[in-house]
Amino acid sequence: MRVVKKSIMLQARIAAAVTVCAALLSPVAGAQPFPAKPVRLVIGFAPGGGTDVLARMIMQPLSEGLGQPVIPDNRAGADGVIASEIVAGAAADGYTLLITSSSHAINPGIGRKMSYDTLRDFAAVTQTASQQIILVVHPSLPVKSVRELIDYARAKPAALNYGTSSNSVQLSMELFKSMVGISITHIPYKGSGPMLNDLLGGQIQLTFGASVATLPQVRAGKLRALAIGDSKRSALMPELPTVAEAGVPGYQSVIWSGILAPARTPRPVIDRLNQLLVRVLQRPDIKERLVQLGSDPVGSTPEQFHSFIGSEIEKWGKIARLAGVKAED
Repeated sequence: MRVVKKSIMLQARIAAAVTVCAALLSPVAGAQPFPAKPVRLVIGFAPGGGTDVLARMIMQPLSEGLGQPVIPDNRAGADGVIASEIVAGAAADGYTLLITSSSHAINPGIGRKMSYDTLRDFAAVTQTASQQIILVVHPSLPVKSVRELIDYARAKPAALNYGTSSNSVQLSMELFKSMVGISITHIPYKGSGPMLNDLLGGQIQLTFGASVATLPQVRAGKLRALAIGDSKRSALMPELPTVAEAGVPGYQSVIWSGILAPARTPRPVIDRLNQLLVRVLQRPDIKERLVQLGSDPVGSTPEQFHSFIGSEIEKWGKIARLAGVKAED
């Protein structure tokens, strides 16, 4: 009789253990395996921008892999903060995701008002891409290389003006200035269009511009490209040296994008999303479209992306403090 009772108790414990394991593998105990409904992708920027274009590029193949629709939700404002707040406060079940950009790591360092912690309140899924920025000058400026630009700026202190329409580009230039010890006056703009118009007109002399916007102007002879900001050359413009190669060792700056989920999203869900997204980013058609937009696909692990964001927060926070860059909330 005792043997029977022990056998029954053992079977009950095994059944209980199996139930617990099954619950852990599901986003919510008792729920259907992920995904059982459409996934909402919150985009931190307006339709038509670089991050939005990338989001819509990967949504359809991601939807096919998930077997569920992926619904875009543009929530522009405060350099991505509005969208980030939405996702940070969403249920941690994998059904609300965020696609964001470099500003996600820059905002803490410039004192932007946020109701979330940039690292603690999100689970990294993957870095999707990095978009090249190009150091460009107006053709009237008598410089044809990074070294000549540095020499010119040193010979004529404060004679040059650079324009930006975002804190990320401003910090890219401030990093360059701090590394080479030159003075160039910052001219802020409300949008990239007006800034580019003034650069083409010679009212300002240089900027770091996103490749998708500046490369056509370079090819038309309206701007002169000196170097790209990344640590490696771009497949779209292999003839163009990096800033590091051109005389500023250690310089690196890109406009990156990536996917985040709310903190505490179950690891099996994060892994499923990561595997599907990496597969999408490796597709030849997606890679080709990204390269044509001046971007390189990444597809990192969750750990790599989390670590990368942390290093970006530290890097740009130091530059923001050094240059006195503050958000205009």
